[in-house]
Amino acid sequence: MSGWLLVLSLLILGGVLSTLGDRLGSRVGKARLSLFNMRPRRTAVVITVLTGSLISALSLGLMLLVSRQLRVGLFELDALQQKLNESRQQLKVNLAELEQNRIALASAEKDRRTARAETQEVERKLEEAKQRAGRLREELAPLQAQRQTLEAERDRLSQDIAARDADIRRTETELAAVRNRISAGETELKQLERNLIALRRGDVALSSGQTLATATVRLDDPSQAKQVIDRLLQEANLTAYGRVLPGNKPDKQIILVPRSDVERLRKMISKPGTWVVSMRSATNVLRGEAIVYAIPDVRPNRTVARQGEVLASATLDATKRTPDTIRTSMNLLLASAFAEVRRRGSLTEGLQFDANALNQLGQSLVNRDSGSVNLQVVAAHTSESVDPVQVLIQLAP
Repeated sequence: MSGWLLVLSLLILGGVLSTLGDRLGSRVGKARLSLFNMRPRRTAVVITVLTGSLISALSLGLMLLVSRQLRVGLFELDALQQKLNESRQQLKVNLAELEQNRIALASAEKDRRTARAETQEVERKLEEAKQRAGRLREELAPLQAQRQTLEAERDRLSQDIAARDADIRRTETELAAVRNRISAGETELKQLERNLIALRRGDVALSSGQTLATATVRLDDPSQAKQVIDRLLQEANLTAYGRVLPGNKPDKQIILVPRSDVERLRKMISKPGTWVVSMRSATNVLRGEAIVYAIPDVRPNRTVARQGEVLASATLDATKRTPDTIRTSMNLLLASAFAEVRRRGSLTEGLQFDANALNQLGQSLVNRDSGSVNLQVVAAHTSESVDPVQVLIQLAP
């Protein structure tokens, strides 16, 4: 119902109720009625007041009945105002968020433009990279062919290394067997020497197999063989005098060599080539004895080690690099190198090396933090059968 119609209805209703109230009051007054023991005049006034109140109540009830807005405005106005205030506050917050979103949107748009520019730059660089990749592929083709060649060479070298490792393992096995035989022989020799000394009550001046003289021989004329043998026997005789009869004048021959051995030696050195000839003591000889039995040893002279050649190698694990294990590994490495040069025909009694450099290398390995290391025994100089063999122990490159 519209507002004007409601107002018109209220005016009509008020007029009707007023008329009814007035007539009711007049009749009550004329009838001189009394309520609650009041005077008639006061009763008429009360009736009039009640009629006016009824008019107001009916008017208000009608308005509340027909107007939802009036009901809401009358009973829910405070709540609506509170909601309105909250809505205004929320509006302010939403406007602030909207402004922030607008700023964020502008920043995002700026970032989008920047990202798009960067994307274009990346695409340009990608195109350049593709072009470079194409050029690199063209350049890589011959390198790949070279790599295949190198891989084939590597496989061949790996096979050679495997064969060399097999030889080294075989040599180490032989070395272990030789060590065992040497150990047993040394034990037996010491026992025999002790028994011999106990029986003869003398001192051993020459041990069995000890070298008395060594010479490298190359004859241009086979007739020179006798002179070479005589000179070698004289040198061995002088060495025997110095050991067996120290202080005596070497005025006689105390070296005895079987004629068959001398003849075999003469025939051997008369052949073309270079030979290494040694005179060795055949038995243990005590100091003061008058006769020293000797046997000749002849073998071809050959190069047993070349400068820079690796004679032996070994790998040390990082978990086993203690001073004792390093010292043991170096000793085994030197023994393996010594066995290798002896196998090649060296007559040296031992390897020559710098002990200080070896100790410094051992200390550096103890303090080293990296993983496994490879050690090599390298020949310091080129040596032949009769030459001393000088070696270096170094890290593999």
